[in-house]
Amino acid sequence: MDLRPATTADAPALARLGTDSFVAKFGHLYTAENLANFLAGSHSEGKVGKEIADPAMRVMLAERDGHLLGFCKLVMACGWPEHARGETVVELKQLYTDPAATGQGIGAILMDWALAEGAAFGADEMQLSVYSDNPGAQKFYARYGFEKVADIHFMVGEHRDEEFLFARLAAQADRST
Repeated sequence: MDLRPATTADAPALARLGTDSFVAKFGHLYTAENLANFLAGSHSEGKVGKEIADPAMRVMLAERDGHLLGFCKLVMACGWPEHARGETVVELKQLYTDPAATGQGIGAILMDWALAEGAAFGADEMQLSVYSDNPGAQKFYARYGFEKVADIHFMVGEHRDEEFLFARLAAQADRST
């Protein structure tokens, strides 16, 4: 498996994979209108292209034989400053894998990249949002030293999801390894 930074030419494939991954995992939770509005705003080619071009964001791809298997977005800024405990906080925005490739270690490779990238940036805390009824993802993040620090919400169209804010302090992670 190969990792490489995304380029704007990757926007169509990233938009497609983001849409496919989100719909496969959560699509059944929403009305067609809420889902369509969310996907148009969050997983469109235009939105993804802007994120790739944004110097305050890092987007890493996982590929095998030229086939996109997953991606990870890291925002080099704090997503929830009201809950920040560190001085330099970054946000893991999305860590998505191809639904057909789940369980192949792609998420672990991307998480390792995100943690290393955050550390190289000088971040002493990483935050992420995880759906409250997604115990598999919560367990995955806990293995990397993330813990719940707040109850938050996430809007999908007009639908409000209850979410957990997970965070990982660099000092905590150093003690746990």
